[in-house]
Amino acid sequence: MVRTPLTPEERERGERLGRLLRQARGDRTMVEVAAHAGLSAETLRKIETGRAPTPAFFTVAALAGVLGLSMDEVAARCALLPA
Repeated sequence: MVRTPLTPEERERGERLGRLLRQARGDRTMVEVAAHAGLSAETLRKIETGRAPTPAFFTVAALAGVLGLSMDEVAARCALLPA
């Protein structure tokens, strides 16, 4: 199955998610946060840098829980902007 390329808006949403996660992580290391969320540090690195702009829901939920973010806040701060 061929994956449809992401739109520029979808890429921007992924970048906003990465910025939000980096800010929420603060002084904690990627390794520490990723381990608590049940992810690899490389996966977290890809999300934070926008190289994985569409992570799975449960990945985002796990990170939000570790970082003390509500899913409502994540959705509001990362939503696609109206055209």
